[in-house]
Amino acid sequence: MKDQEWKYNQKAEDAWQVLRIQGEFIKGFDELSNLSPCISVFGSARTKQDDKYYNEAIKLSKLIVKSGYGVITGAGPGIMEAANAGAYGNGKSVGLQIELPFEASANKFIDELVTCRYFFTRKVFFLKYSQAFVAFPGGFGTLDELFETITLIQTKHLRPLPIVLVGKDYWEGLVEWIKKTMLEDGKVSKEDLNLFEVVDTAEEAMEYILSKLEENKPNF
Repeated sequence: MKDQEWKYNQKAEDAWQVLRIQGEFIKGFDELSNLSPCISVFGSARTKQDDKYYNEAIKLSKLIVKSGYGVITGAGPGIMEAANAGAYGNGKSVGLQIELPFEASANKFIDELVTCRYFFTRKVFFLKYSQAFVAFPGGFGTLDELFETITLIQTKHLRPLPIVLVGKDYWEGLVEWIKKTMLEDGKVSKEDLNLFEVVDTAEEAMEYILSKLEENKPNF
């Protein structure tokens, strides 16, 4: 009897979870449906304001909005705050906040805020509404967002979009490991290394993004 009761309760919980997920997608799509083209900026929430990459993220966001794009971040502190700050007041500044036991409040430089309960729904919004992706130095969350994006483009589940990693000193160890271990062991192809670009400055990142967007522009 207890086993049957547990199964019943589990089915009920699963059904409610499906409805919550559906509701989160509907709410997010509705709130973001009128967005002009945007560029997503990923990076660590732990980055301090005196960090060089904090200032580089501000510079990049100013270049992004000057080029006619909005900025989307995870709405938190650190790199996310810097990217939103660079866009705020100059163009569209969007935040996709995740419910966490820490980093709970969104930064103050956001025009449009969407709160997500699930990481995977938030990632869908990033991917659906972005024309390019920039990864500043970050931790597991940044790597998760970065490699999910690369994987979807690699497997052609997402159209080719520019992916830029800012900070050669930070990323070069990872890139070398991909080349020396993954590539040499046959786990990725040589062409896969062209799915992203590593740069050092906001100007280089913006130049690469614009060139790739122009290159991938559909011909009608």
